[in-house]
Amino acid sequence: MSKKKEPLNLFDCIPCINEKFTTNREGDLIVISYPRFPNRFLQRMLTPASKSKDLHIRLDANGTAVWERIDGMRTVREISDSLADYFAHKEDYPLLVAEFIRTLEAQGLITCQYGTTNQKQ
Repeated sequence: MSKKKEPLNLFDCIPCINEKFTTNREGDLIVISYPRFPNRFLQRMLTPASKSKDLHIRLDANGTAVWERIDGMRTVREISDSLADYFAHKEDYPLLVAEFIRTLEAQGLITCQYGTTNQKQ
């Protein structure tokens, strides 16, 4: 008999930023940039002259606070804990952080690694 796998807990994942994306600052906020098309030929042929070859995602202050803590070493739980003061210890802020991480992962901006935590002992 095979042992039933337990569901993965998002708070135990270690988010890592996808290397395809570039991060820049505009004032206090983060702007994530990525190519409009996957290869240079398509970029040259299909990008309108008046448009940038890159697409941009501008994060708000909350998204920027989370993004800045994604370093490939901290779990979502550790990121959430480090933001307690930022979110003024609101009751549901860990869920907001987890949902944002899930959205970033669904969009391919980050990947989540499970099973290798760097918890301090």
